[in-house]
Amino acid sequence: MKLGCHVSIAGSIDKAVDRAREIGCNTFQVFTRSPRMWRYREFKSEEIESFKRKRVDASIYPVFSHMPYLPNLSSSNPEPYRKSVETLRLELTRCNQLEIPFLVTHLGSHLGKGLDTGIKQIVGAIDEAIKDLDHYPTILLENTSGKTNEVGSTFEELNTIIDNVSTERIGVCFDTCHAFTRGYNISTQEGINSTIKNIEETIGLNRIQLVHLNDSKGELGSRIDRHNHIGGGHIGEDGFRRFLKSRFKSKTLILETPVDEFRSGKDNLEKVRELAA
Repeated sequence: MKLGCHVSIAGSIDKAVDRAREIGCNTFQVFTRSPRMWRYREFKSEEIESFKRKRVDASIYPVFSHMPYLPNLSSSNPEPYRKSVETLRLELTRCNQLEIPFLVTHLGSHLGKGLDTGIKQIVGAIDEAIKDLDHYPTILLENTSGKTNEVGSTFEELNTIIDNVSTERIGVCFDTCHAFTRGYNISTQEGINSTIKNIEETIGLNRIQLVHLNDSKGELGSRIDRHNHIGGGHIGEDGFRRFLKSRFKSKTLILETPVDEFRSGKDNLEKVRELAA
């Protein structure tokens, strides 16, 4: 089972590998910079080389990067949209430097301009960001919980984006919390089967390159994006037992569970292994 956590890059990007290794990850996810700022610093050549060497030495693969929170690829407002496209392109090049093969991105909000407009903006943003790049990681579109004006909460919406971008290096990151609160009842066997059927009829299960494995503080269909510890939310332990025995079991799993005193990242990893056994 490919299982890991989102880990901190505090101090230097290569320290993320150390942190992942310490808690028993065989895959992990990072931000390559602060996710709450437009400003960033360039990598030093020595930390790039250290990151790559440590990852190989630890036999950790694959690695995923996640876009910062500020960009809104669905926006029709010119200045924020321009900065969002520039950030996407920058993150693609930073992944190239680190030899990270996947970049996860949130899709943002159409800000009341309508779903069709939001999708058009996303397609344009991706096409502009990859323009003239000979090599770049696979871009993974993360499903959303469907809050007001959010784009990408259904597989039909994700499929429309995939069908219209100019690249084949495109896939999906399936977030269990987001799916559940959007109304996909992955806590029951019937709901898991129905969700997989919907996926196969739209994007195809092979497009899902990553699962963000998170329980949900929000109830089914609530459209609330609040992650919980594995088994501690409304999906529950029985729900994750079923999910981890379904066709999703072959996917790479990354935890984005809360950082608090209830349970550590390492403890959440152990809980997943217990439920999958």
